[in-house]
Amino acid sequence: MFDVQTAALLRAILDDVCQTVSRYETGTRTHVAAKILEAARQGQTTPDSLMRVGRKALSDAPTMWR
Repeated sequence: MFDVQTAALLRAILDDVCQTVSRYETGTRTHVAAKILEAARQGQTTPDSLMRVGRKALSDAPTMWR
């Protein structure tokens, strides 16, 4: 799994990307979180790359989730 600092970074990225998404929209937030985690597991751990992945995931999220 990830160390404490990386986990905190992933949470901060998710919160930043999803700042306009209600916490109750769990489908959208889960979709974005999954894409960010997938990228991090593949070695993309810089804030800029994770933000790009998160923003793309949010824009690609099915509209039924928004």
